[in-house]
Amino acid sequence: MRVIAISTLQDFWAVHADSRLPLSEWYLKTCNAHWKSLADIKKDFNSADYVGNQHYVFNIKGNKYRLVVAVKFIPELVYIRFIGTHNAYNRIDASKI
Repeated sequence: MRVIAISTLQDFWAVHADSRLPLSEWYLKTCNAHWKSLADIKKDFNSADYVGNQHYVFNIKGNKYRLVVAVKFIPELVYIRFIGTHNAYNRIDASKI
């Protein structure tokens, strides 16, 4: 999968240093994946959830942070839509960002 854009993750971990390792691990695992469905995503990230509109939510650092991405299975693109604290996530509609 091709992740767009890692700079969003880098900007986040510059402020939330404890997120750097788990986000880096998520990024590397995602870049090496070839997802075709939610089942494929769940093989790599069991706690991932589909929230509608091609958007998926990942728990980062034991659910301290939430990562929302839009996945285009063909042509294997992952667009980062949101990264934030669990509380910030609760204030958004993840399927519409």
